[in-house]
Amino acid sequence: MAAAQPSRLTRLLAMVPYFQARNGISIEQAARELGVTPTQLTKDLELLFVCGLPGYYPDDLIELEFSEGFVNVGFTAGMDRPLRLTTIEASTLLVALRALVETPGVVDVAAARRAIAKIEEAVGATAVPGLPGPDDSEPARDNPTYTTVREAVRKGRALRLRYYSASRDSVSERVVDPIRLQVMDQHTYLEAWCRMAEGVRLFRFDRIDTAEALDESSRPPAEAEASPQSVLLPENPDLPAVELEIDPDHLWILDYYPVEPITRIEDREPDQPVRVRMVYGSPDWLTRFVLGFGGSVRVFDEPAIAEAVAVAAARARDRYRRSAPDTV
Repeated sequence: MAAAQPSRLTRLLAMVPYFQARNGISIEQAARELGVTPTQLTKDLELLFVCGLPGYYPDDLIELEFSEGFVNVGFTAGMDRPLRLTTIEASTLLVALRALVETPGVVDVAAARRAIAKIEEAVGATAVPGLPGPDDSEPARDNPTYTTVREAVRKGRALRLRYYSASRDSVSERVVDPIRLQVMDQHTYLEAWCRMAEGVRLFRFDRIDTAEALDESSRPPAEAEASPQSVLLPENPDLPAVELEIDPDHLWILDYYPVEPITRIEDREPDQPVRVRMVYGSPDWLTRFVLGFGGSVRVFDEPAIAEAVAVAAARARDRYRRSAPDTV
């Protein structure tokens, strides 16, 4: 696969120090090294020729000579060396990359670690004081199952999954149509249309035992693809949280929605509900969410929302009664 080409701005910023270090290089050779055509390089040089310092008088503009097919730099306008990351920029990039490496399935681990090494080499070991180093205790190899899932999402291919359900303590096989990847609380989820359940489900990466890309395209329903699972909300202190009770026959919710159990599942009686905590975006969304489970999920600590659920359920029941035919 061909490497991605740099943007024109990136190329222009690097060209002056590049040509200064290679004064007299031919346009053809420079074009090959920069990954562009001679025609495009000539256009770039013509643009650089009218760039420079404020004032924009002849002595302020970058001076280049390239009319004879060779490039010579007369005046750099201060662009004498390639741009370098500042300490803050390098720290931000390194922290973000290391967080991605530690989140299962998000990126190619080996590629991310190569990027970390290049940044550290570019800024120097002492340029980012106090930043912890990477954990090299494990080899820089990506989980092949994670790679298969990511590639299926990227290429739009259906998947056959062998998936472990934590609440049921069982493994099932199913064919899914990938939609997108979602990340929350250092866990990566595959959002997909499950053909067995005939609905959108979330599959946590670290619970996918095996994944096989099928020789068919991913074909989730249009409405499922258009609206992401909005329950995937970050632990944002500005967002409210609610306690819910979930009946035993609906504990599969723990696998598909990022809820946090408050009571240990192992410590309860088999017929007792499980209490969980969930962050939500709005009362209206939470009301619709609870209504969708027909009483098997109940709001525990928000009386106003519980009342809203009851009112909405009563109105729906009344509409069904009014639309039902009269019986003798």
